[in-house]
Amino acid sequence: MEVGQMQRQWLDYTRSLFIEGFLDGQFLQLEQLQDDNNPDFVVEVVSLFFQDSHKLLNDLTIALDQKSVDFKKIDAHVHQLKGSSSSIGAQRVKNCCIAFRNFCEEQNTDACLKCLHQVKQECCLVKNKLETLFRLEQQIMAAGGSIPMMELSF
Repeated sequence: MEVGQMQRQWLDYTRSLFIEGFLDGQFLQLEQLQDDNNPDFVVEVVSLFFQDSHKLLNDLTIALDQKSVDFKKIDAHVHQLKGSSSSIGAQRVKNCCIAFRNFCEEQNTDACLKCLHQVKQECCLVKNKLETLFRLEQQIMAAGGSIPMMELSF
């Protein structure tokens, strides 16, 4: 595949991530922080997010499995996950966390369990989507091309 075709594929794929709500403008801001001195900045930040979110989701699973559920502790974990997902532009994860926190406030265990399942699913989806995006970027760079600038104009 020629570079121009890969770049168009990258643009179309990236645009779809925004249209489908996986990412928001914060992801573009994160990309703007990347430069020649730190070419893997976005991949590193996103990788750290997924490491942290994996631990938080495990902690949430354990906390919700207790006989006496500590909703303050759960809310603190969800708040942390919401903040970190927001910082990388993972919009659907962030939105799930907002609903999750509301159910924590209501101390609704069943709804919290449903939200936990949904947050896990959204984390998995956005992780797969971003891994595909990063693979496309690697292919473009390996072919001697550059990553096109993305503008939100759709």
